[in-house]
Amino acid sequence: MPEKVMPGPIEDPSGIREAVCIHTRKIYDSCRDKDCIEDLRFYPKMQYVDVINRALSVKGGSAKLLHVYVDVEPVSFNRGFYTVDMRFFYAVTLQAYLSCPAPVTVEGLCVFDKRVILFGSEGNAKIFSSELRVGEPDIQMMRRANAPIAVVEAVDPIVLDARIMDCCGKRDCDCDLCEVPSFVNSCFDGELSSGDDSRRVYVTLGQFSIVRLERDTQLLVPVYDYCMPEKECSCGTGGGEDPCGIFRNIGFPVGEFFPPNTVKLPENYEDAKFCCASGR
Repeated sequence: MPEKVMPGPIEDPSGIREAVCIHTRKIYDSCRDKDCIEDLRFYPKMQYVDVINRALSVKGGSAKLLHVYVDVEPVSFNRGFYTVDMRFFYAVTLQAYLSCPAPVTVEGLCVFDKRVILFGSEGNAKIFSSELRVGEPDIQMMRRANAPIAVVEAVDPIVLDARIMDCCGKRDCDCDLCEVPSFVNSCFDGELSSGDDSRRVYVTLGQFSIVRLERDTQLLVPVYDYCMPEKECSCGTGGGEDPCGIFRNIGFPVGEFFPPNTVKLPENYEDAKFCCASGR
């Protein structure tokens, strides 16, 4: 059985020079999801409510992920596990078709709630630090615990479908718009509808996401050498290279002038997103 590795210099044939103890966030658990979010309520800007009321149909456009609110709570019946509650806020752009052939672009908000359960281990240590807080007196930071931290990574969703539904009564309709953070509201140049409209739009989004639980910890890692950058810094003036020389190195865009004989099905996320957004 090999001896326990301690921090310090190491003689190793593979090139490891030193064992170093570092403080970092260790990922205890993670998951990935491919959510097809059907019939997600679309809350238009007030200026587009009348357009939707007169529209014959709507088609998908594009969607942008504005913010994800994340909350972590321990699971009472299973020690070491935590629920991660997420609320996704989207800015969605749709095409509304009236009696005239040209569609009208309408903008609005969609909200999606999601929950996962992940393992985050246990720990009750209280953490204190003398790290400087910018803009405040040079005092210790406030005490905090080493509870797990949830990290959510997501890309802009794909708009898969959109439809209009007439709301006959409150029983046939879903709840009104939830509380929206002020910085999300500020992303829209105008007031959003509260959700009590007679005609309502529902969209279907395709969302890719990764969720993980991290916790502060100390790890012993091998060190090969210091990270010395190999690339030299550019002057940043933009005048060191000949513009025509740069242009001559760009390949001729043949595909822009001659359409392909066959249409290839999308194989990745970006191609699929463009395909769905354009309605092909």
